[in-house]
Amino acid sequence: MRQATSEDDPYIEWLGESTALSSVSPLRAVSQADAARSFRTLRGFCRSRPGTVVLMVESEGERAGFLILLTDVPDEVSRLDQAFIAYMAVAPQARHGGLGRALLQAAAAEADRLDLPHVSLMVTSENVQARALYASDGFLQERMLLTKSVPARRDG
Repeated sequence: MRQATSEDDPYIEWLGESTALSSVSPLRAVSQADAARSFRTLRGFCRSRPGTVVLMVESEGERAGFLILLTDVPDEVSRLDQAFIAYMAVAPQARHGGLGRALLQAAAAEADRLDLPHVSLMVTSENVQARALYASDGFLQERMLLTKSVPARRDG
């Protein structure tokens, strides 16, 4: 585990863009290209925040995943300080080996180092494997986003 450097940028872009669609609910019709574009927008926002920490995990000497942690964005409801996991991805061939858990624990250690009382994240309800990982690491459901599809407005 280490802090990412600018040399990691191409890998982060590749893995983030290639996994971005997994963070979209099936309720929303989004193309892979649109999801990748959204990841790039998120990444730009995170880069603009002075408290952003990017962690890189490696396996057998090769990059295997990353986590983007915002440390200067309070909870939007309570306004309390928190660390927020803006994005986390582990390469498909490196999954189920403890790397995701290692990233989560490194994020918690960073929050502790900065005296931030909470680590938060969002996940789609359909991402069962990720939700199981988060639950087994002590994350609890705090809120739910509810969505309703409505008919498209048709002109003419």
